[in-house]
Amino acid sequence: MPHILIVEDEAAIADTLIFALQSEGFTTTWLSLAEQALAEQQRNPADLLILDVGLPDISGFEACKRLRRFSEVPVIFLTARSEEIDRVVGLEIGADDYVVKPFSPREVAARVKAILKRVAPREVPAASPVSGPFQLDSERVQIHYHHQLLSLTRHEFRLLQSLLTQPERVFSREQLLDSLGVAADAGYERSIDSHIKSLRAKLRQVSAAAEPIQTHRGLGYSYSPRHA
Repeated sequence: MPHILIVEDEAAIADTLIFALQSEGFTTTWLSLAEQALAEQQRNPADLLILDVGLPDISGFEACKRLRRFSEVPVIFLTARSEEIDRVVGLEIGADDYVVKPFSPREVAARVKAILKRVAPREVPAASPVSGPFQLDSERVQIHYHHQLLSLTRHEFRLLQSLLTQPERVFSREQLLDSLGVAADAGYERSIDSHIKSLRAKLRQVSAAAEPIQTHRGLGYSYSPRHA
């Protein structure tokens, strides 16, 4: 079963999460400091992190930024704050979900299951030629553009993968969120724009004049081979 790393400095909260997750068959490790968790994730990688934002040593946001330097493991933030800006920032730095205290431990366990199901490797061919200058290798989690390997985060890879596999289809922000393994009701729709902006910047480094990702105002985004 998947292993979950809980990073929470309040023992009572950690205990409820451990009970709920183990009841669902997950194995767990509990740590109270972010620095400990980062070291543990490098030694013994977990399948998902539940990360409190307000930790005693460094914030959960800062911990997630450091984590993303070496790992794309899914992250759920726990926080006492519910402002939309916090939620958007959380996803932009690499989180997959955001749970506001107080919360139901069973709900958190359900979100863990949903995220792990969504991020599981999909049954697609290992190497999938795409019309135009892209080469998609789903097994190696790589995308080449004009024969150059793109340096993509997990979120960027999944976004571009979704667009490439269905050229000219217009994806709504909610549909693209689903491709990231993020529930559409999590309030992250606008952060898709930030990921698209980052993707476009990386594509322009390879081909400055091309615009393979098209914006459809009020609707969403699509991949256009004609503009690649």
